[in-house]
Amino acid sequence: MSPKRGERVAPPAAGELWDLRFATSDAAKGWDELCRHAPANTLVAYEEMRRRAVAQESTTRHHQLKGKLATGVHNGVEMEQWQYEVTSGGRVWYVVDIEHRTLWLKHAGIGQPKQTE
Repeated sequence: MSPKRGERVAPPAAGELWDLRFATSDAAKGWDELCRHAPANTLVAYEEMRRRAVAQESTTRHHQLKGKLATGVHNGVEMEQWQYEVTSGGRVWYVVDIEHRTLWLKHAGIGQPKQTE
């Protein structure tokens, strides 16, 4: 998804920081929704995800999903799938592409993903 006139400028990944990219258009729309509804919490989530360790330890808000959702596929590659709880209902789900040091956002939004219902 190439940025267009009027869209936010994303900072580049540098050094130890991870690159965050949208895996789906729905994730991009959901991210904008999170930014409007909970800007401070979304900024904290963004910064924490960019600084994550390769072998991330779970916290109450940031953890690997369980069961069938523990992994996800992006571009044909199976990867760990994690969740960041931005608000009580707002979530970001992403897969960890260690090779490219990229977090692919699969879901973002103010509500729980349908897979958890």
